[in-house]
Order: sequence, then C-alpha cells, then structure tokens
Amino acid sequence: MHPLPDTLSNNDQGNLGLAPFLAYLEHEKQYSKHTLDAYRRDITQYEQWLQKNESLKIADSDFLHIQQFVNQLHRQEIGPRTLKRKLSSLRSFFNYLLKHQTIKANPALEIQTPKAPRHLPETLDIELLNRLLDIPSDSAIGIRDKAMFELIYSSGLRLAELVGLDLESVNLSEAMLRVTGKGNKTRIVPVGTQAINALQAWLAIRKDQADSNESAIFVSNRGTRVTTRSVQLRLNYWQKKQGIEQHLHPHKLRHSFASHVLESSGDLRAVQELLGHADISTTQIYTHLDYQHLAKVYDKAHPRAKKKKAE
Repeated sequence: MHPLPDTLSNNDQGNLGLAPFLAYLEHEKQYSKHTLDAYRRDITQYEQWLQKNESLKIADSDFLHIQQFVNQLHRQEIGPRTLKRKLSSLRSFFNYLLKHQTIKANPALEIQTPKAPRHLPETLDIELLNRLLDIPSDSAIGIRDKAMFELIYSSGLRLAELVGLDLESVNLSEAMLRVTGKGNKTRIVPVGTQAINALQAWLAIRKDQADSNESAIFVSNRGTRVTTRSVQLRLNYWQKKQGIEQHLHPHKLRHSFASHVLESSGDLRAVQELLGHADISTTQIYTHLDYQHLAKVYDKAHPRAKKKKAE
C-alpha cells in the first residue's frame, strides 16, 4: 500500500506543510508510526475535500468549512470515534500553523462531534484468571507464557509495553518494573509476588532461548523479541487449553488489573498512575465497573433489595 502524498508540502513553504508537521510529531512528540499515518490520512482527506468543494488551501479554511466537512462524514455514517480522531488531527495541525503565525486562530477548536457510546471494558473474575494463569511449567514456552501473562495482570501493562520490555527494565530485588508507554513516557510499576516467581523461572532459562545480542525479556522460539501478534496467539491458545469460553485478549488482563485494584483500594489516582493514563477521565471508566460490582453485592445482600418470591 503506497503512503498518501504529502500534498500540503507542495502548497506551503518552510515549516508550514504536512511533512514538517509530521516530522515535528515524530521527533519532538515521539508519536508512533501508526499515529503518524492516522494524522497524515486525516489532514490529507480534509485538504482534498477543501480543494474539491471550496478551492481553498487548508490555511485559508474556517470554522464553517470544517463543520461542513464533519457533517458530510457524519452523513456517510462515519462513527463518532473516527470523527473525534479526525478533528483531533486537524486541531493539532492548526495549532502548528498558529504557532508558526500562518493563521490567526484555530478554526477547529469549537467544532462538536456526536458523542460516542461509552462501552465498559470487559474483565475476568478471579476464578477465571486463576484458571488461565495455572499454566504448567513443563516446557520453555509454557514458562515464558506464564511469565508474560502474570506480568500483564500483575502490573497492568499494555501489550506493546510488555513486548517492549528489555532485561534492564526489571529490578527483581525491588519488585519494580520500568515501563515505556504511550508518547514514550516512562513509569515505574510494582510487580506482584506471583509475577516475580514466574519471571524468575523464565529468566533462569531465557539465556538458552535468546540470541546472544537480544535485549528483550521475552523472546520467540527463533530467539528474537516476541511480537504483539504472537502474544495474542499464545493467549488464545491457553484460553482454549484451560477451557475458558470467554474470548480473551491481552488488554482484558490489563482491564482486570485496573478493576480489581480499584475495587480493593478505591484509589483512582493510584490506578491512573499505575496504568500510565495521562487523563484521569480515562481511568474513571473503571469506577463504573466498580459500581456495577457494588450494585450486585447490594442486590444480593440488602433485605429491602431482594425481590419477593411469587407465592
């Protein structure tokens, strides 16, 4: 698939085009390739719409042009989440133009998009987690898999964070882990006893599995760093092997970590720090899960909440 052209770089000069903006996001903001591709697509799509419908350059567009663009996408049944992302891309680009004094105001700031329905994250209960993590240690790959999944649940890691761990990331004596998350931000998270034990068992045999110059903690049977896809496949394997009907993905272990810690502690700020969320509103979704749990307990326990049996 060929990348979209940097059409803006042909229209503007100096630091005003799409290519310099993407370079700024890559080198100064340290955005991922996936994010950069999304910005490129979103901004180019708007510029092409603007040229076709208004014969304008993007720096000459205003609030109404962007609103019309969003309205057209909405009529095409583009979902709220996608619209929100596209607007975010445009806002960022206009902020960049504003910073370089190409425009006098950001025309995308006040644009509203339809609200996306907020889906509660799915979690696993303790019984299912214990069954999943009861992985036998009769093979190197089993020892590795147990360590990976124990670590995700123990420390609330994202899949990319797990795959990106290097040997220097972990401090076993202090049961701490240095994690590089979104935006290349680093955080320190604790590691539970079960995960430490599983990790020690894996590290004891890792040197026989990994290439001599490989720095990754978790390696494949080829001796190189595991991929996100391979971790997902291994989780699917153990889901079936352990007789779990519920579909699993690594992020469900992270959701379970967040829900269980919040349920036990009630400390939303601490959970935010552990998860590496920049905005606490992202973490607050787990309070809804906690409320659902409390509501179920209430319905079972409170004398006035129980429904009378039909006589």
